[in-house]
Amino acid sequence: MRTCVVIPAYNEARRIGEVIPQVLDLGFEIIVVDDGSRDDTPEIAKNFPIIIVRHFLNQGQGAALKTGTELAIKLGFDFIVHFDADGQHEARNIAELVEVLHDYEVALGSRFLCVESEIPKKKRMILMLAKIFSQWLLQLEFSDPQSGLRAFRASAADRLDWQKNDFQHCTEILNLIIRNELRYKEIPVKINYDDYSTSKEVKPKISMGWKLIINKFID
Repeated sequence: MRTCVVIPAYNEARRIGEVIPQVLDLGFEIIVVDDGSRDDTPEIAKNFPIIIVRHFLNQGQGAALKTGTELAIKLGFDFIVHFDADGQHEARNIAELVEVLHDYEVALGSRFLCVESEIPKKKRMILMLAKIFSQWLLQLEFSDPQSGLRAFRASAADRLDWQKNDFQHCTEILNLIIRNELRYKEIPVKINYDDYSTSKEVKPKISMGWKLIINKFID
Protein backbone atom coordinates (compact mmCIF):
# COMPACT_ATOMS: atom_id res chain seq x y z
CA MET A 1 0.00 0.00 0.00
CA ARG A 2 1.54 3.30 -1.12
CA THR A 3 1.32 6.44 0.98
CA CYS A 4 1.81 9.94 -0.36
CA VAL A 5 2.48 12.86 1.96
CA VAL A 6 1.23 16.13 0.46
CA ILE A 7 3.12 19.17 1.75
CA PRO A 8 1.85 22.64 0.80
CA ALA A 9 4.62 25.22 0.98
CA TYR A 10 4.62 29.00 0.74
CA ASN A 11 7.92 30.78 1.46
CA GLU A 12 9.23 27.88 3.56
CA ALA A 13 12.91 28.02 2.52
CA ARG A 14 13.98 28.27 6.14
CA ARG A 15 12.33 25.03 7.23
CA ILE A 16 11.35 22.78 4.30
CA GLY A 17 14.88 21.40 3.89
CA GLU A 18 14.53 19.90 7.37
CA VAL A 19 10.94 18.67 7.03
CA ILE A 20 11.31 16.72 3.76
CA PRO A 21 14.13 14.37 4.90
CA GLN A 22 12.26 13.60 8.13
CA VAL A 23 9.38 12.25 6.06
CA LEU A 24 11.57 10.50 3.48
CA ASP A 25 13.55 8.74 6.21
CA LEU A 26 10.34 6.97 7.22
CA GLY A 27 9.87 5.61 3.71
CA PHE A 28 6.99 7.80 2.56
CA GLU A 29 6.72 9.40 -0.87
CA ILE A 30 6.16 13.15 -1.06
CA ILE A 31 4.38 15.70 -3.22
CA VAL A 32 5.38 19.27 -2.41
CA VAL A 33 3.05 21.93 -3.78
CA ASP A 34 4.93 25.20 -3.94
CA ASP A 35 2.17 27.78 -3.65
CA GLY A 36 3.79 30.69 -5.46
CA SER A 37 6.76 31.12 -3.11
CA ARG A 38 8.97 34.15 -3.61
CA ASP A 39 11.94 32.63 -1.80
CA ASP A 40 14.12 29.55 -2.44
CA THR A 41 11.47 26.99 -1.43
CA PRO A 42 11.26 25.26 -4.86
CA GLU A 43 15.04 25.26 -5.30
CA ILE A 44 15.57 23.58 -1.95
CA ALA A 45 12.81 21.04 -2.60
CA LYS A 46 14.47 20.06 -5.88
CA ASN A 47 17.40 18.61 -3.92
CA PHE A 48 15.24 15.68 -2.82
CA PRO A 49 13.73 12.67 -4.68
CA ILE A 50 10.17 13.96 -4.51
CA ILE A 51 7.42 15.24 -6.81
CA ILE A 52 7.16 19.03 -7.00
CA VAL A 53 4.18 20.96 -8.34
CA ARG A 54 4.20 24.73 -8.55
CA HIS A 55 1.47 27.36 -8.42
CA PHE A 56 2.93 30.42 -10.12
CA LEU A 57 0.64 32.62 -8.04
CA ASN A 58 -0.12 32.15 -4.36
CA GLN A 59 -3.60 30.62 -4.07
CA GLY A 60 -3.81 29.58 -0.43
CA GLN A 61 -3.20 26.43 1.58
CA GLY A 62 -6.57 24.90 0.71
CA ALA A 63 -5.83 25.22 -3.01
CA ALA A 64 -2.31 23.78 -2.61
CA LEU A 65 -3.64 20.78 -0.68
CA LYS A 66 -6.29 20.18 -3.32
CA THR A 67 -3.70 20.25 -6.12
CA GLY A 68 -1.48 17.77 -4.30
CA THR A 69 -4.36 15.51 -3.27
CA GLU A 70 -5.79 15.32 -6.78
CA LEU A 71 -2.36 14.47 -8.20
CA ALA A 72 -1.81 11.76 -5.57
CA ILE A 73 -5.14 10.19 -6.53
CA LYS A 74 -4.24 10.26 -10.24
CA LEU A 75 -0.87 8.64 -9.50
CA GLY A 76 -2.58 5.72 -7.79
CA PHE A 77 -1.53 6.21 -4.17
CA ASP A 78 -3.62 4.27 -1.64
CA PHE A 79 -3.27 6.68 1.29
CA ILE A 80 -2.87 10.47 1.29
CA VAL A 81 -1.56 12.52 4.22
CA HIS A 82 -1.69 16.31 4.64
CA PHE A 83 1.44 17.59 6.37
CA ASP A 84 2.72 21.12 7.10
CA ALA A 85 6.04 22.47 5.80
CA ASP A 86 6.89 24.66 8.79
CA GLY A 87 8.03 21.96 11.21
CA GLN A 88 4.96 21.97 13.46
CA HIS A 89 3.98 18.42 12.56
CA GLU A 90 5.86 15.34 13.77
CA ALA A 91 6.81 12.87 11.04
CA ARG A 92 6.32 9.95 13.44
CA ASN A 93 2.58 10.72 13.53
CA ILE A 94 2.24 9.90 9.82
CA ALA A 95 2.52 6.14 10.39
CA GLU A 96 0.01 6.37 13.24
CA LEU A 97 -2.52 8.12 10.99
CA VAL A 98 -1.98 5.61 8.17
CA GLU A 99 -2.47 2.71 10.57
CA VAL A 100 -5.94 4.07 11.39
CA LEU A 101 -6.85 3.94 7.69
CA HIS A 102 -6.89 0.15 7.77
CA ASP A 103 -10.15 0.38 9.73
CA TYR A 104 -11.40 3.89 8.90
CA GLU A 105 -11.61 6.05 5.78
CA VAL A 106 -10.25 9.22 7.40
CA ALA A 107 -7.78 9.83 10.23
CA LEU A 108 -7.54 13.22 11.92
CA GLY A 109 -4.79 14.46 14.20
CA SER A 110 -5.90 16.32 17.33
CA ARG A 111 -3.87 18.58 19.61
CA PHE A 112 -6.51 18.33 22.32
CA LEU A 113 -6.17 14.58 22.80
CA CYS A 114 -2.46 14.87 23.54
CA VAL A 115 -0.72 16.16 26.66
CA GLU A 116 2.57 16.49 24.76
CA SER A 117 1.51 19.51 22.71
CA GLU A 118 2.45 22.63 24.64
CA ILE A 119 0.02 24.99 22.94
CA PRO A 120 0.70 28.69 23.64
CA LYS A 121 -2.01 30.22 25.82
CA LYS A 122 -3.25 32.65 23.15
CA LYS A 123 -3.25 29.93 20.50
CA ARG A 124 -5.11 27.53 22.79
CA MET A 125 -7.80 30.15 23.41
CA ILE A 126 -8.29 30.72 19.68
CA LEU A 127 -8.48 26.98 19.02
CA MET A 128 -10.96 26.45 21.81
CA LEU A 129 -13.18 29.23 20.45
CA ALA A 130 -12.97 27.61 17.00
CA LYS A 131 -13.98 24.30 18.55
CA ILE A 132 -16.98 25.85 20.33
CA PHE A 133 -17.97 27.68 17.15
CA SER A 134 -17.79 24.52 15.07
CA GLN A 135 -19.76 22.43 17.55
CA TRP A 136 -22.41 25.04 18.30
CA LEU A 137 -23.12 26.54 14.89
CA LEU A 138 -21.77 24.04 12.38
CA GLN A 139 -22.61 20.96 14.48
CA LEU A 140 -19.19 19.44 13.87
CA GLU A 141 -18.26 17.23 16.81
CA PHE A 142 -14.49 17.23 16.32
CA SER A 143 -12.03 17.89 19.12
CA ASP A 144 -9.66 19.94 16.91
CA PRO A 145 -11.54 21.45 13.92
CA GLN A 146 -8.53 23.50 12.78
CA SER A 147 -6.06 20.62 12.63
CA GLY A 148 -4.11 20.43 9.38
CA LEU A 149 -2.63 16.98 10.04
CA ARG A 150 -4.96 14.43 8.45
CA ALA A 151 -4.96 11.29 6.30
CA PHE A 152 -7.39 9.71 3.86
CA ARG A 153 -7.89 6.58 1.89
CA ALA A 154 -7.65 7.70 -1.73
CA SER A 155 -11.22 6.57 -2.34
CA ALA A 156 -12.39 8.86 0.47
CA ALA A 157 -10.26 11.84 -0.59
CA ASP A 158 -11.76 11.55 -4.06
CA ARG A 159 -15.17 12.35 -2.55
CA LEU A 160 -14.01 15.49 -0.74
CA ASP A 161 -14.25 18.24 -3.33
CA TRP A 162 -13.49 21.25 -1.14
CA GLN A 163 -13.57 24.71 -2.75
CA LYS A 164 -12.16 27.03 -0.09
CA ASN A 165 -8.62 28.15 -0.75
CA ASP A 166 -7.98 29.89 2.57
CA PHE A 167 -8.14 28.60 6.16
CA GLN A 168 -11.83 27.79 5.70
CA HIS A 169 -10.81 24.59 3.93
CA CYS A 170 -10.30 22.92 7.35
CA THR A 171 -13.94 23.34 8.29
CA GLU A 172 -15.13 22.56 4.77
CA ILE A 173 -13.27 19.23 4.75
CA LEU A 174 -14.88 18.25 8.06
CA ASN A 175 -18.29 19.18 6.69
CA LEU A 176 -17.67 17.00 3.64
CA ILE A 177 -16.56 14.09 5.81
CA ILE A 178 -19.90 14.22 7.61
CA ARG A 179 -21.96 14.77 4.46
CA ASN A 180 -20.34 11.81 2.74
CA GLU A 181 -20.79 9.69 5.86
CA LEU A 182 -17.12 8.72 5.89
CA ARG A 183 -15.86 6.67 8.79
CA TYR A 184 -13.27 8.69 10.68
CA LYS A 185 -11.20 8.59 13.84
CA GLU A 186 -9.29 11.28 15.71
CA ILE A 187 -5.96 10.40 17.26
CA PRO A 188 -3.64 12.40 19.53
CA VAL A 189 -0.72 14.10 17.79
CA LYS A 190 2.03 16.36 19.02
CA ILE A 191 2.37 19.80 17.47
CA ASN A 192 5.62 21.73 17.85
CA TYR A 193 5.37 25.47 18.37
CA ASP A 194 8.38 27.75 18.07
CA ASP A 195 9.00 31.40 17.21
CA TYR A 196 9.25 30.63 13.50
CA SER A 197 6.06 28.63 13.05
CA THR A 198 3.92 30.85 15.26
CA SER A 199 5.16 34.02 13.56
CA LYS A 200 4.02 32.65 10.19
CA GLU A 201 0.50 31.74 11.23
CA VAL A 202 -2.31 33.59 9.51
CA LYS A 203 -4.73 34.86 12.12
CA PRO A 204 -8.36 34.29 11.13
CA LYS A 205 -10.24 37.55 10.60
CA ILE A 206 -13.71 38.31 11.90
CA SER A 207 -14.87 38.58 8.28
CA MET A 208 -13.80 34.97 7.75
CA GLY A 209 -15.92 33.93 10.71
CA TRP A 210 -18.91 35.62 9.12
CA LYS A 211 -18.16 33.78 5.86
CA LEU A 212 -18.37 30.48 7.72
CA ILE A 213 -21.71 31.49 9.21
CA ILE A 214 -23.10 32.60 5.85
CA ASN A 215 -21.86 29.45 4.13
CA LYS A 216 -23.59 27.35 6.77
CA PHE A 217 -27.00 28.78 5.92
CA ILE A 218 -26.41 28.86 2.16
CA ASP A 219 -25.29 25.21 1.84
